[in-house]
Amino acid sequence: MNQIYFFMILLVMSASMARGQVGINADNSTPDLSAILDLKSTAKGFLPPRMTTAQRNTIASPVEGLVIYNTDEKVLNVYNGTVWNSMAPVPAFGCGLTISINHIVSGGVAPVNKTVAYGTVNGIPGELTKCWITSNLGANHQATSVDDATEASAGWYWQFNHKQGYKHDGSTRTPNTIWITSISEGSDWMTGNDPCSIELGTLWHIPTYTEWHNVLINGGWTSLTDPWNSGLKLHAAGFLDCSEGSLNQCGFGGYFWSSTQVGSLYSWGLYIENWGVDMYNSNQAYGFSARCVRDQ
Repeated sequence: MNQIYFFMILLVMSASMARGQVGINADNSTPDLSAILDLKSTAKGFLPPRMTTAQRNTIASPVEGLVIYNTDEKVLNVYNGTVWNSMAPVPAFGCGLTISINHIVSGGVAPVNKTVAYGTVNGIPGELTKCWITSNLGANHQATSVDDATEASAGWYWQFNHKQGYKHDGSTRTPNTIWITSISEGSDWMTGNDPCSIELGTLWHIPTYTEWHNVLINGGWTSLTDPWNSGLKLHAAGFLDCSEGSLNQCGFGGYFWSSTQVGSLYSWGLYIENWGVDMYNSNQAYGFSARCVRDQ
């Protein structure tokens, strides 16, 4: 009897495949005309490949639309052509909550694969209604002190208007590609290159000159410890040198890009150092930290 039943299914599949469709139907019906694959059952489900996040990330060149069941997240994941998206319901955003971001190298922003939980905060003097992450983009966690010199707290570094982030552990830069020593572009930081928008979502962005300047002035920041004692917890993550991409001033100064250009070679950045805090126009080839902000 089982052999007869199996033979009947094969007949249905053969007839369907002749029309460029596949139907596996217990009731011996033909597949729906709108479906290339039609599975019908009232007693069994469809089981996609099951794997951990680490196993999923080893899939070479995933095609857009690829689906797996993530056994770590307990939910389906779909590859959108750039990053893996979780199909878990997305709760309504509220500033003050933690947001979990799965950074993937294949998106062209993250230098390494990792999942990070970012704290968020609002009520910052000068930009009271804006929401900010409380650690640098790419950092494993918030810094433990103003002079925290660890890579895990520093996060990643970016050259102006470039979406590729760089990790630096004090000796090795990742990716260790040829460093761009001169950048000459005629625009502010474009949305399509904004790592905050790409990694956290379209409502997030690198702060403008005005946003940084507002929190600097209204926060009364005059020394290195002032931004650290604020709700933003800015610390001395250092910078990547414009001439070779080496790490400098880690533990001594913090440098954060704004999205606002000064001219074709220079753009505004926030500097926090022992001698003071201010906005300076900086060579766009420097690698500075990114601290993301969102209009609520």
